[in-house]
Amino acid sequence: MRYVDLNCDMGESFGAYTLGRDAEIMPYITSANIACGFHAGDAGTMRKTVKLALEHGVGIGAHPGLQDLIGFGRRKMDISPREAYDIVVYQIGALWGFVRAEGGAMQHVKAHGELYNMAAVNPALAEAIAEAVYQVDPNLILLGLAGSELVKAGKKAGLRTASEVFSDRTYQSDGSLTSRRQPDSMITDDQEALKQVIRMVNEGKVLSRQQVDVNIQADTICIHGDGVHALAFARTINDSLAQAGITVQPIGKTWAE
Repeated sequence: MRYVDLNCDMGESFGAYTLGRDAEIMPYITSANIACGFHAGDAGTMRKTVKLALEHGVGIGAHPGLQDLIGFGRRKMDISPREAYDIVVYQIGALWGFVRAEGGAMQHVKAHGELYNMAAVNPALAEAIAEAVYQVDPNLILLGLAGSELVKAGKKAGLRTASEVFSDRTYQSDGSLTSRRQPDSMITDDQEALKQVIRMVNEGKVLSRQQVDVNIQADTICIHGDGVHALAFARTINDSLAQAGITVQPIGKTWAE
C-alpha cells in the first residue's frame, strides 16, 4: 500500500486581512504548515490555526519565511546562513509556544516561499536551516522540494526528511519548479493536476515542461488553500488518491510505522 501526506500552507491571515480558507480546507489535509509571523500570520492567527489543526488531527508544522510581510516572503533577500539559522529558530520557537500551550506537539518544519526556493539550490543555506531545525528538536521532520539541497542537508544533519511535490506547479527538467514569474508555472486544470500527482506517487515520475520524464520522490503533496477552487480541489484530490489505492495520512504517522 502507498502512503502520502497532504500538506497546506495555513495561518497566513494578518490583522484585519484574511487569506485562505483554513477552516474549510483543514478536514481534507493531513499536515498544516503554519505561518510564524515573518511573511504572514500573527500571534492570534497562529493560536487559532493551531487549535483548528488539533481539532482535526492534522500534523502541525512551522512555516518559517523571510522577514518580508509586504512581499509575502516571495522576494529574494541576500541573507547569510547565520541569518537563515536565526530566523528559522526564532519562528519555530514562536509557533512551538502556541502548540505547547494547546497541549499539542509539533510534527515538522517547512520553509516558505523564497527561503524554500533559495535553500533548494544553495547548500550553505540548506545546511543552516537543517541545523536550526535539528538544534531546536531533532525529532522534527524537515520538508523540502524533492531532490533539493534542503532534503540532502536534512539527511546529513540526522533529521527525518520528507520529499515534497506540488499538485498545481509545473516542473523543469532538473527537477526544479517553474518560476512563478513564468506564465506556465501553474497548472490550472484540476484533472491535469490530479493526473500529475497520482503519477508522481505511483510511478515516481513527473513530466517536465520540456517534455522529459524526471524521477521524483513524493512523500508529501502541497496543495494551496488560497485559490478560487481550493476547497473543491482539496476534496477532489482526497477522493482521487483513495480511488488510486493511495492512503492519505500525516507524514509523522508514516514515519512512525
